[in-house]
Amino acid sequence: MLDTHGRKYISPLLKAMANFFLRLKMTPNNITVIGFLIGLLPFVFIYFDKYLMAVLFLWVSGFFDAVDGEMARISNNSTPFGTLMDVTFDRIVEIGVILAIALKHPQYRLGLLFLTSVIILSMTIFLTVGALSENRGSKSFYYQAGVAERTEGFLLFTLMILIPKHIALISNVFSILILITAIQRMIEARKILK
Repeated sequence: MLDTHGRKYISPLLKAMANFFLRLKMTPNNITVIGFLIGLLPFVFIYFDKYLMAVLFLWVSGFFDAVDGEMARISNNSTPFGTLMDVTFDRIVEIGVILAIALKHPQYRLGLLFLTSVIILSMTIFLTVGALSENRGSKSFYYQAGVAERTEGFLLFTLMILIPKHIALISNVFSILILITAIQRMIEARKILK
């Protein structure tokens, strides 16, 4: 929801950074890889109890994830492989955060397993609808908005990292929001894919 409705507020910053990297002769795929490598750092920082560093690098990776797409749109350099890398690396970063939390706090593993399961469900619907639908937007595939998008995920991951005693509650709320998103996407898919 925040990705869809809040993008207009951060768009000038994304465009400025995209143009900066393009002037440096960097490609969208370069920024995707850099963002991915930065996105792996939260796993390490969570594991070693450096929670503020974990959150900082999580959000920096998310920022790079938004900038690479802006670069692809500005330079008209969107590629199917770039889209594949982007979507795959996003999930690996999210899995890394969940795994690190599960390793540090084994008492919450069942809730984190359920969270992972609903993420898989929602992403399966999202990607299948994207593959089967005509693209009518600025992204490289049809994008289904929902209650829980990447920014909401980062906000909830941030809370889970910074307030570990409430991981159970936060992961349950996170799971419910993603489940609602999956249901939203399935209802929308039924209309789109007739």
